[in-house]
Amino acid sequence: MALKVFADRMSQPSRAVLIFCKINGIDFEEIRVDVLKNQQFSPEYKAINPMSQVPAIVDGRFKLFERYPGDVSKRAKIHSVLDWHHSNLRRGAAGVVFNTILAPLNGIPSSPQAAKEAEKILMRSLTKLENFWLKDGRFLVGSSQPSIADLSLVCELMQLELLSEEECHRILSPYKKVVEWMEGTKKATAPHFDEVHEFLFKAQKRFREQTSKKESGKNEFKSKL
Repeated sequence: MALKVFADRMSQPSRAVLIFCKINGIDFEEIRVDVLKNQQFSPEYKAINPMSQVPAIVDGRFKLFERYPGDVSKRAKIHSVLDWHHSNLRRGAAGVVFNTILAPLNGIPSSPQAAKEAEKILMRSLTKLENFWLKDGRFLVGSSQPSIADLSLVCELMQLELLSEEECHRILSPYKKVVEWMEGTKKATAPHFDEVHEFLFKAQKRFREQTSKKESGKNEFKSKL
């Protein structure tokens, strides 16, 4: 029986798990849970994941993440990266995108102060990534190929693509190792990386068009004053 992965491709952890399954040749069925429609809170999904989060994996044996490196030391390092990620990089990147793009576009009150604080966390995290986590090689923990840690962190940073091109460049360009590592991870997991991110790229185009229209409207209004 094929593994079932309940996911939403707008979710960073979902994308990481989907790419991981594809590059490892794991037979699985992808079942979409539309987070924007709050499907993660349905009774049916709560029966699968009471925490109402995506992704969720149904296998019976729950062996998906046993495909970590066999080296115990390297496996421990990957766990360390993932623990750090959730408390640092994820807080920063998600906070910036939510308060800058997602909240305003969905009619939710956003906080400029929260966006500034999130960007501070993001910049500190990118500095740590540049100078510490990527110091030993092309990929995290000195690996010669991407692990689930690389996928998780790169998928997290990919959501910055939802920002304007200028903002995305401003945030990432000072971190040369990070940019090279992101490109290396994309190439090493091709064609699956772009295929899984196609949904994000479509959202990026839509959000940038909406933002452009709003800016155009503001400028037109000012010109009439």
